[in-house]
Amino acid sequence: MTANDAGKWNAIYQAGDHHQRRQPARVLQDYDYLLPASGNALDLACGVGGNALFLASQGLYTSAWDISTEAIKQLQDHANEAGVTIETRVCDVTQTVPAANSFDVIVVSYFLERSLLPELIKALSPGGLLFYQTFVRERTDDSGPRNNDYRLARNELLHLCKELTIRVYHEEGTTGNTDRGLRNEALLIGQKNR
Repeated sequence: MTANDAGKWNAIYQAGDHHQRRQPARVLQDYDYLLPASGNALDLACGVGGNALFLASQGLYTSAWDISTEAIKQLQDHANEAGVTIETRVCDVTQTVPAANSFDVIVVSYFLERSLLPELIKALSPGGLLFYQTFVRERTDDSGPRNNDYRLARNELLHLCKELTIRVYHEEGTTGNTDRGLRNEALLIGQKNR
C-alpha cells in the first residue's frame, strides 16, 4: 500500500459510500462462542471497526489497525459512544507486522494480502485464533472487488492457513440454491497449536 492508498481510503470513508462495516463480520457473529474470555485481540485492516467494537464489547483488550486516518477517527468516535476502549493505530498493515505470539485473536475481514498470512499466524499466541472472512472468485453476483487478485480461489484460504488447526471453514460457491447461504465469500477460524 502507498500514500495514494491512504488518500483513496480516506476519501471513501469521508464520503460514506463504502461498506461502512460497523457490524462485525459474520465469522465473528456466528462463532462468537469460540472467543476466549480474555486476552489481546487485533482487528487488522479494520476500516470503521465493526469487528474491533465487537471484540472490545466481549472483554478483549482490542487493537485496531488501518491505513485510513478517517476510518480510525470514525472508529474512535464509535468506541467513545459505546463506552469501550480500543487501541488504534494508523499504519500500512502490509508493512507493519505484529510481534510474534502477541495476540490471542486476530480478525481480518474483507481484506486480502496473501503474503501477510504467515506473519499473522506467527503473531498468534499458542492456542490463539484467526478469524478470517473475505471474497471468493466463485460468486453469484458482482459484490466485492472486481480484481480477482483480491478474491480467493476455491479452497485457497485452507491452503494459506494449513499450519493452523481448522476449527471452522465455510465456502459454498455456487452449489445448490444460491438464494440461500453464505455466497461470494469464504470464512475460516483457525487455531495455532499450543
